[in-house]
Amino acid sequence: MTQQKVYFNSRDSLLRLDIRKIVYFVSDGNYTFVVNANDHKVCLGMNLSRTEEALASQLGEHAKQFMRIGKRLIVNMNYIYVIDIQKQVLMLSDCEHFRFQLPVSKEALKTVKELVMQTRL
Repeated sequence: MTQQKVYFNSRDSLLRLDIRKIVYFVSDGNYTFVVNANDHKVCLGMNLSRTEEALASQLGEHAKQFMRIGKRLIVNMNYIYVIDIQKQVLMLSDCEHFRFQLPVSKEALKTVKELVMQTRL
């Protein structure tokens, strides 16, 4: 299997990321932070919509592993571990090295749960 990379290019830098190590993207206004499996955060000089477009254009079919959740998050579906609608928590983990607990609305979590059950990724 070849390593799938995604590239984010700005005026001053080039960021190359292995998509298997990206856990989630989180929006902060006009910027997006990429959070990797080692909890390393990198800031992209683009909003979440542009980040989503970059993933789709560069990754094609592989972009389906990333799911937009509300206005603030894009998560790697391969790391969805727990969807707790009552507590409004989405837990992302590889069950070995890391665990991220993200606050997400009940409605968004219901949608995530339905999509995960449909796709069985």
